[in-house]
Amino acid sequence: MSELILSPFGPIDPREGFFRYDEKRATHAVNFIEKLIVHTKGRHAGAPFILDEWQKNEIVRPLFGTMMWDDQYEEYVRQYRIAWLEMARKNGKSELLSAFALLGLVGDFEESAEVYSVAVDRDQAGLVYNTAKRMVELSPILSNRLEIIDSKKRIIDRKTNSFYQVLPGDAAGALGTNPSMVLFDEVLTQRDRHLWDSMRQGFGTRRQPIMIAATTAAYRTAAFALEEHEHSLRVRENQNLDPARFVFARNVPDDWDWTNEGEPPSAKHPKGTGWYLANPALGSFLNINNLRAEADEAKEKPTAQNAFRVFRLNQWVSQANRWLDMRLWDENGASVKVDREKLKGRPCYAGIDLAATGDFNAWVLLFPGSPDDAEAEGWTVLAHFFVPRPAVDRRSKMKTSFEVWEREEVLTVTEGPTTDFKAIFRHIARDAEDFRIRYLGYDPWNATQLINELEEHGLTAVKVPQSAARLNDPCKAIESALAARELRHGGHPVLRWMADNVELDVTNDGLVKPSKAKSGEKIDGIAAIANAFFLTALPEEEEAHVTFINFNETYSDTELEALLTPASRQADREAYFFPDDDD
Repeated sequence: MSELILSPFGPIDPREGFFRYDEKRATHAVNFIEKLIVHTKGRHAGAPFILDEWQKNEIVRPLFGTMMWDDQYEEYVRQYRIAWLEMARKNGKSELLSAFALLGLVGDFEESAEVYSVAVDRDQAGLVYNTAKRMVELSPILSNRLEIIDSKKRIIDRKTNSFYQVLPGDAAGALGTNPSMVLFDEVLTQRDRHLWDSMRQGFGTRRQPIMIAATTAAYRTAAFALEEHEHSLRVRENQNLDPARFVFARNVPDDWDWTNEGEPPSAKHPKGTGWYLANPALGSFLNINNLRAEADEAKEKPTAQNAFRVFRLNQWVSQANRWLDMRLWDENGASVKVDREKLKGRPCYAGIDLAATGDFNAWVLLFPGSPDDAEAEGWTVLAHFFVPRPAVDRRSKMKTSFEVWEREEVLTVTEGPTTDFKAIFRHIARDAEDFRIRYLGYDPWNATQLINELEEHGLTAVKVPQSAARLNDPCKAIESALAARELRHGGHPVLRWMADNVELDVTNDGLVKPSKAKSGEKIDGIAAIANAFFLTALPEEEEAHVTFINFNETYSDTELEALLTPASRQADREAYFFPDDDD
């Protein structure tokens, strides 16, 4: 056995002879990667996978070279059972995991090795497999030794009776496994710890099993990943808390000015500061100009700022209290008057958001172009709101505002205790006569009866599921239009009040949608705009010509039939948007 020295990576005062650093083992891991593995993408495809110094000396060497004496096996085995690798996106996590997978398959001194890729789903886990497969294909030595069974996402080493396999993204798929190495990608997407624990509990009969988890930071709602992150940071400060856990975590401090790039590694700051701390690949295979472009965008977009901090600075960020920058909102409307008469005859998309039967309801028209030019960049918003009188009375502190809005005819206050759907219908009927409404996007909750009536009389309605997966792009479209000063809302006072109320729901992987539950007051107008923006993704050839029936006229049966649009194509539209969606 090679000469052993006390490991600098173990506990501060380990029992004598317990932790050792084996330079030969560490060098073996480095040599395996650099001499047998090749890059698979871009201009370096096919070139040897030469590790950056931080990859080599801060991850590979300590992870595979730190050993402990095992009384049962009476030999030195690898010390670490869990490796927590946390860094910003595009710093080579998946590529490193792929290299580790092949090391675990043929270079880890393990007979009948079982190496698994797991993630939230099979597709995510397959990202590591696909890279590993390509590494095998491009390596003459590995391709001669290993067999790829792509249909099963499996790579076999028949010489040692070992295999590397992608597992489904659930705990049930882990049953019956006997893993020697597990590659756990993007822990942030895991809803709970079931899969994590299932894979660990399969370690029992292995000599030196290891689970290597790689992730980027997430929003603090990712409870399981946050728990593991915080535990890992405690272990980094005091290895005695969990001697079997290896931690590599690069997080920009929360109080750092996120727009400050920081400085590259130096004698004073060996790991760099700011952006360089969370992105050790900056200046190597990660281009800082990409981050600069994203930072410039984030300065004008709140969700883009949060995403930049999470995925580029590796900060664990709480959801923002407010979504929209009202200074920016006002800049989009203060100098632009939206004249209904000038918009007549122009095509538009409609969004409607119907609240509970006794509260606000929003109707929004979204016109391509400016109020004066349909060919201009951006969008023009024409909005109207409806609310029953009791809902106004409940908001005594806003009574004066409601009175002003009603006088300005931007808000219709209806009599009676509940929503006056007839008043809403009449307003939509007038708009349908004045404008070419391509599609009407609606939240199906509480809308069935009104939508059915509108469809019967000529409007083409599209259901907009109120999930983050469906509303993320509309939210980004709103932000982009605001940042470009091209969401021309004319300073609509009710819409501004609602814009100032909006908070967001943010999923673990950064998808967003307006949150009615979290927002302190009404946000129906913004929700309606999001519904309208959702429709802009429809191909132009799908545009429907709509002629709304004027109820002040009397038509014969033949004339009425001619005015009606073709039979509803709701099923076709839903198949276009949601081929496998049950939302």
